[in-house]
Amino acid sequence: MASSLRSEVRKLYKNLLYLGREYPKGADYFRKRLKAAFLKNKDEKDPEKIKQLIARGEFVIKELEALYFLRKYRALKQRYYNDDNQ
Repeated sequence: MASSLRSEVRKLYKNLLYLGREYPKGADYFRKRLKAAFLKNKDEKDPEKIKQLIARGEFVIKELEALYFLRKYRALKQRYYNDDNQ
């Protein structure tokens, strides 16, 4: 693996690990799943395939961020707005 791809993969792993701290099922659950996913593809040598996997990881980052923002929005909405339907 080229050094630039290696650094991208490491950066992706660190970002996902950081985001996984607040995962709803717990950080340990997320860490185990993340490690398994990276170990499954550790022997990949094709640069194009590695780039596809990095793009998939970046998509997962965006999905996690959306999940966290939605959770925060719901909490704020529940805290500050009255539900008129009750």
